[in-house]
Amino acid sequence: VQLQASGGGLVQTGGSLRLSCAASGSIFSINTMGWYRQAPGKQRELVATISSSGVRNYADSVKGRFTISRDNAKNTVYLQMSSLKPEDTAVYYCNGDIKEGYYRPRKDYWGQGTQVTVSS
Repeated sequence: VQLQASGGGLVQTGGSLRLSCAASGSIFSINTMGWYRQAPGKQRELVATISSSGVRNYADSVKGRFTISRDNAKNTVYLQMSSLKPEDTAVYYCNGDIKEGYYRPRKDYWGQGTQVTVSS
């Protein structure tokens, strides 16, 4: 199983970006998918998660500015980021709670990370 993230880049304060993350490989089912971020010198933190049924959870710092969504048919999760601030600058990682088979246990998989830089 692989998670491939894309969509990062450089944007000015107040701008928008859309991140995508597609899961591929031997996938039986995907439970929760999410986005995390890690800024230089800081620990990785949760940004947003979405369950297989569409229940969303956001960090307080991004509520009202970021929207997480997913396309279950494409095994893809998205993060629409708006009103970006310099403090949103970080490497963004996608995550998936995935089963590779009916009798296989659920495992956490991570994408490779995509850099988001917000200039002031």
